[in-house]
Formats: sequence, C-alpha cells, structure tokens
Amino acid sequence: MTAFRVVIPARFASQRLPGKPLLDIAGKPMIRHVYERALESGADEVVIATDDARIREAAEGFSGRVCMTSPDHVSGTDRIAEVVDALGWPSDTLVVNLQGDEPLMPPVLLSQVAGALEAHADADMSTLAVALSEPAQLFDTNAVKVVSDRNGYALYFSRATIPWKRDVFTSVDAVQPDWLSGIYRHLGIYAYRAGFLAGYAKLPPSPIERFESLEQLRVLWNGGRIAVDIAADAPPAGVDTREDLARVIAALR
Repeated sequence: MTAFRVVIPARFASQRLPGKPLLDIAGKPMIRHVYERALESGADEVVIATDDARIREAAEGFSGRVCMTSPDHVSGTDRIAEVVDALGWPSDTLVVNLQGDEPLMPPVLLSQVAGALEAHADADMSTLAVALSEPAQLFDTNAVKVVSDRNGYALYFSRATIPWKRDVFTSVDAVQPDWLSGIYRHLGIYAYRAGFLAGYAKLPPSPIERFESLEQLRVLWNGGRIAVDIAADAPPAGVDTREDLARVIAALR
C-alpha cells in the first residue's frame, strides 16, 4: 500500500456557508466526520490545517491533531504547503489534501489518489473524477468538470459544462440523460509530493484560477501536469450549500 499523509484544510469564513467546519452533523461537527474518514484511510498521519481558534478548539476536543496556519492563504493547497514546511516532512512524502467539507468521502479514495501520484512519476499532482450521474450536475457550477487527454492528464477544469456538446446543449430545462455521457465531475481531493508544494506556494494565483476559483488551475497555468484517475467509488458532492448540508445529515443518520 502507498504510504501517505493527510492534511485537511479548514477555514471558518466560507462565503457560501459561514462556519462550515463546525456545523453539526448527527451530533458531531463536520470537521470531525472528515477527520474520521481520513483516519479510516490508513494514512500514516492526519493533520487539520486552520487559521481559526474555534476550529482548533473543536478538533482538540476529539483529540485531532491541528496545525495553525496564516489567515492570508488564497487556497487550501497554499495552507497545506505551510503545514508541510512547519512539520518538516521530507520532500518525497506523499500528501493528500482532503477538503474540510467532504464528510462523505470514501476512505479508499484517499489511498487511491496517493497511489495515482506514485504511479505517475512525471505528474506534479493527482486527483480523481467520476462520470456525471445526475442531470442536475450538468449545469451546476458547484459540480466542477474536468477534461483529460488520452493518457489521463488534465487538460482543464471548469465550473462550466465541458466538453460542450454544441448540437444538444440548447436548453437547461430539457436535459436528457444521454447528454451526461463523456462528461466527468472532478472530486475535490488531491495528492502532491511535499517538495512540489514549496514551489507551488511561491507562484502567484493565476488569472484562470481567479476566474474559476479553482486552485488546481495554477498548476496547469504554469505548465504542470495533473494525473486524473477515475474514482473507485462515486461519493456525493461535498457541502457547499444548506441543501448539501441537509443531504449529508440525512445520509449520516
């Protein structure tokens, strides 16, 4: 099994759902559910990265390991780079980014994304994707899409519908199930080598990263390569809205 460590970036000031990591789900704060998924993955170490004392206090309440970071980071990957530097992890350490709003992420996917990076020595990072399964996801900006080349490397990620089927995408109100074929939803999980993160954090946010609000686009903008593996399991989307929260609460009950 591939050896890896997990860092969970978690911030309180979410624009769409303030205080998201501490929202109650079946009697536990969301961040605890995410931390438990990480522990179940077989990771050598799990660390919560935050800049908020309230999240640190909650994590310490369930004996979670916490690393306090700067409040100025523009992305979770930047925050993880600070953790890797602070903890002095060797440059060849495989680090998995499990976002703090993914309480239903199957633990097996953490080891899968780490294994995908290990299998692609020429990739700067790796991530996972699944085929779209619901018509509503097609034009949902929270369901990020990814297009890969024939060798499994990302060409682009977008909140828009890509690839665009010119001859059929004419009306959002008339989505047909067969329109989903060939379109993949990106899962918000990444793996990197610790040495790569130091360089990433020195790069300024790219224009396309700012347009889409997708941190992985900084890598593509600067000529990097991202390996995309098809996930062994298809988890539901993470928690971005109150509707998402209700869905996760129902699932965990």
